[in-house]
Amino acid sequence: MSPLLATLVYAVGIGVIFYFDRDEKDRTSGSLWVPVVWLLINGSRPVSAWFQTGTPAGEVSADGSPMDAAVYGAVIAAGVVVLCTRARRVLDFVKANPVILLFVAYCLISCLWADDGFVAFKRWIKSAGDVIMIVIVLTDPNPLAAIKRFLCRAGYVLIPASILCIKYYPQWGRAYNPWTWEPMYTGVTTFKNLLGMTVLVGALATVWCAIRSWYELQGMRRWQHLAAEAVILAMSVYLLLTADSMTSFSCLMLAGTVMIVASRSFVMNRPWILHLTVAAAISVAVVALFFDNSGGMVKELGRNSSLTGRTAIWSEVIVLSRQFPWFGAGFESFWMGDRLLIMWRVVKGIQEAHDGYLEVYANLGWVGIALLGALIVVGYRNVMDAWRRNVTIGTVKIGFFVTALIYSLTEAGFRMMSPVWLGFLLATITIPPRRLKRKPASVASKVASLEPEPYPSLAATYKAGF
Repeated sequence: MSPLLATLVYAVGIGVIFYFDRDEKDRTSGSLWVPVVWLLINGSRPVSAWFQTGTPAGEVSADGSPMDAAVYGAVIAAGVVVLCTRARRVLDFVKANPVILLFVAYCLISCLWADDGFVAFKRWIKSAGDVIMIVIVLTDPNPLAAIKRFLCRAGYVLIPASILCIKYYPQWGRAYNPWTWEPMYTGVTTFKNLLGMTVLVGALATVWCAIRSWYELQGMRRWQHLAAEAVILAMSVYLLLTADSMTSFSCLMLAGTVMIVASRSFVMNRPWILHLTVAAAISVAVVALFFDNSGGMVKELGRNSSLTGRTAIWSEVIVLSRQFPWFGAGFESFWMGDRLLIMWRVVKGIQEAHDGYLEVYANLGWVGIALLGALIVVGYRNVMDAWRRNVTIGTVKIGFFVTALIYSLTEAGFRMMSPVWLGFLLATITIPPRRLKRKPASVASKVASLEPEPYPSLAATYKAGF
C-alpha cells in the first residue's frame, strides 16, 4: 500500500472511530479546541520538527525555535483570552486551588537563581500554559464532556497517526538514538519514551470511555462506542509493545485496574477498598523497582537491575544537586551548562533524571519537593472528593493521579508540557463547589452537570435508563 493511500485509509478510519464514539447530546464550548491543540502539539513533536526530514532527538537548544515560540505564544494567548471571558469561574478555581498556585509561583521565583534566568522564565511561561489549558477544560459549561473531548480528540488522532508514521513514513515514525545508534520507534513524537507517554494518556482516556460506555449506554449505541474504544486500545497496546515502553505499559495496567475498581458499584459505599487498591498499585511499582533484591519483577518486563542505566543517572544527579539542596538549580535549569556536560559523561544525550521526584529536587530543591508533596496530598483529597460527588469524573481523575505517581518513579513525569503532567493537573485541580450546585432535570444529566450526590453509581445510572 502506498503512503498516500495508507494516509487516506487511516484518515477514514479515524473519522469512523470519532463517528462511533460521538456523544450527540453533549455540547461543549468551541474554546475547547485551544487546549486540544496544546495537547496535540505536546503529545507529538514541535511544529518546527514536522518540517524536518529527521527526528531531532537528543538535540539541546536553550533558545528554542522561533516558529515554536510563536506557536506556543499564540496558543497561550488564546487560552488567556478564553479565561478572561470566564473571569468569575476562573476566580472560583483560584480560590479552590491555592496549593497548585503556590507551586507555580515558587517555580517562577526560582527563575531568579537559575543559571540563565531569561531561559528559565520562558520555560515557566510555557509551564503556566499547562495550567491555563486544564482550567479551560474544567471551566467549560459541561466539564465532563469537555474532559472526554479534550483527551479523546488528541488520543484518537495521535495513536493511529503513530502507527501510520511507523509503517509508512519511517522518516518521521522511526529513528536511531543519536548517541547509541540503537533503532527505535517514535511515531508522531521525537523519542520512544515520549511516544509511550502519549499513548499511555490516550489509552487511559479510552479505558475510562469504555467504562462509561459499558455502564451508561444501551443497545447499539453501547456496542458502537465499545467497538471504537476497543480499536484504540488495541492500537495502544501494539504501540507500547512495539516501542518497548514498559514503564507506560505497566502504568496502563496498574492505573487501568484502579479505574475499573473505582467504577464498581459495590465500592461506592466502601471507599476503603479504593484507598487500598490505590495503595496496592503504587506499592507494587515501588517494591518492584526498589525492594526486589532479585530483580525478578523488573526482569519480567525485559529490564535489568540497573533499570537500563537509571541507577547511575540517579547517583550522579544527587551528587550534583548537593550544590544547592534547598532551592535547586532553578526552574528547568539543572540540565544546562557544566552540569549537562558532566551528565553526558554518564549517559550521552541525557536530558532528564528519569525520575520525576528527583527531577523536581534537582530543579527546585527540598522546598520544591515539599510543595510537590503538599500538591500530592491535597490532590488526592480532591480526587477522592470528586469521586464521592460523581463517580464518573472521579474515575478518570484517580486514573491519571495514580499514573503520574507511578510513572514518575522511572521517568520525569512532573515536567512541564508533558502529557502525564497535564493528566496530573487534570486530576488534582479541584472543581469549586459552586460549580456542583446545579440541579439537573433528569437522571441522564446528572453525569454531565456533576451534581453533588453521595456515591452516585454508574451502574445505577445505566439501570435508570441513561
